[in-house]
Amino acid sequence: MSLPSQIRLWEAGPRDGLQNEKGVVPTDVKVELIERLVECGATYIEATSFVSPKWVPQMGDAADVMTRISRKPGVTYQVLTPNEKGYDSAKQYGARAIAVFAAASESFSQRNVNCSIEESLERFRPVVQKAKADGVRVRGFVSVVLGCPFEGEVDPVKVAGIAKQLAEMGCDDIGLGDTIGTGTPGKTKRLIEETAKFIPLDRIGMHFHDTYGQALANTYAALEMGITSHDASVAGLGGCPYAPGATGNLATEDLVYMLEGLGIDSGFDLKQLVRTAWWISEKLGRPPVSSVAKALKSKI
Repeated sequence: MSLPSQIRLWEAGPRDGLQNEKGVVPTDVKVELIERLVECGATYIEATSFVSPKWVPQMGDAADVMTRISRKPGVTYQVLTPNEKGYDSAKQYGARAIAVFAAASESFSQRNVNCSIEESLERFRPVVQKAKADGVRVRGFVSVVLGCPFEGEVDPVKVAGIAKQLAEMGCDDIGLGDTIGTGTPGKTKRLIEETAKFIPLDRIGMHFHDTYGQALANTYAALEMGITSHDASVAGLGGCPYAPGATGNLATEDLVYMLEGLGIDSGFDLKQLVRTAWWISEKLGRPPVSSVAKALKSKI
């Protein structure tokens, strides 16, 4: 199958990338990170998460972040809203794109949102209904789609069924997340094949973690399958507080470098992106995990 000529690249650094930091990142840094990423060319950004600061203290300043960002026209600033309270707060602070998330395994659902998969879906239903009534874009995420830290292998048929329910609920597109990074290209293709029985390819997005070094290979496999929506996180930031052993996301700059080599347009300026990767890494007190950021440091 021929590769796409361009993709929609969701930058996950400000939300998924920073939520697993041991310390709370200052609001000033979060806001500047978002502004810098927009200058790099990002048009889809996970800005923050309206969740209880008791459970995710790193996102406790969501209202301040949404108040202070510039809101450049043409840029989607998505926020995570796990329940109606979160959605109401997000709406109050001007969110025009939200995300809800379900797990593909019962054990992970209990650890992550303290309820079963079916209960989580019912919890999201009124959130999606409110958002659709307000003209707000909704993205439905399914986590641990290629492996669960508590149950091991995950049946792609089960993942596809959950994705189908989210789509029927009203989600505009579906993100499939390899939360612990155990996926391989073959498993990725089988997952997409099953999900595509219910969801059009242009409404499916992939979110890979690089725990086993497979994120780029899995992304290439997804590109071959016709997937044109991909998540990545600047400097490879991220992980998951509820997934033991999960390391960072696929680094945005690694993905953009590969895409450029394939002649696929991501809309990002690679050199500016690498500068941003080093800037946020210095703020966090460690080097980026990204190979491209390290390789290009002396050239920017």
